[in-house]
Amino acid sequence: MREMILMIPSVLMMAAPILIAAMGGLVSERAGVVNIALEGLMGIGAFTAATVHFFLESSMGPVSPWAAMVVAMAVGMAVSLIHAFASVSLGADQVVSGTGINLLAIGVPVFLSQIIFKMERTEPFRLGLMPGPGGIYPTAWIAVAIVLATWYLLYRRPLGLRLRACGENPQAAAGAGIDVIRLRYGAVMASGALAGLAGACIVLTQTIQYTQNTINGAGFIALAAVSFGRWTPKGVAGASLLFGTAVAMAIFMVNVEFMRFLPPEFFSVLPYVITLVTLVAFSGKDWAPRAAGKPFEKGRS
Repeated sequence: MREMILMIPSVLMMAAPILIAAMGGLVSERAGVVNIALEGLMGIGAFTAATVHFFLESSMGPVSPWAAMVVAMAVGMAVSLIHAFASVSLGADQVVSGTGINLLAIGVPVFLSQIIFKMERTEPFRLGLMPGPGGIYPTAWIAVAIVLATWYLLYRRPLGLRLRACGENPQAAAGAGIDVIRLRYGAVMASGALAGLAGACIVLTQTIQYTQNTINGAGFIALAAVSFGRWTPKGVAGASLLFGTAVAMAIFMVNVEFMRFLPPEFFSVLPYVITLVTLVAFSGKDWAPRAAGKPFEKGRS
């Protein structure tokens, strides 16, 4: 039991990036655009944060991680414009467009690392974000603030009502005078910024440099959390906490005495098994926004 209690800060550290990225996916899908590029955007955000923090650490000290997070958000937002342009303006298949960004994110950070650091990863930095009272990292509080802000935006502001209308019936929303294209662009860019922030949170709390394995499927787990959470902030938060717990268990349960009879591989695959089971269990449910994944054709009745 003591080991389980001591694991709580680690669970929150693991769950925070998943939750932040999942909130971005939620906003995008609520507007009608499926953003499966979360994995790639998180990778780009992680590379950006690691690079910026490495070069600023000596001059900015404790402020450097926060500056790196801001830059990662900006880069994530900028790269997400590719997905927005392809899926919203050109009406391209959203899955293909997002997959393209994921593939892009595999090669570009490695290529830039070779140019900047002369190797296929960034140079390690000395210190990332430091935990606060109780060993809880500030990223956990950032994630909580983002969940509350997302809920308030979607259900307590007119903008949220318009955004949800774009994901349910964009033609009716356009007929009511809502700029569907503009809102969808904004939602995709917001998801890109949050995915970039999530990647930065991973590299600044869990590792000391960016490598090709830094994200390790966290973006896809965040996508599963959106589905498992039934496209609501409360549900997505719970799903992200579940997946974050599974990831933390994969790392720390091998040290729990009464669990040592299980092979380490069991814990390694546990997060992905849970993700697959939830996707299968909820694949036939009609909870998704009705227009999610469907291009909007302006002027069509």
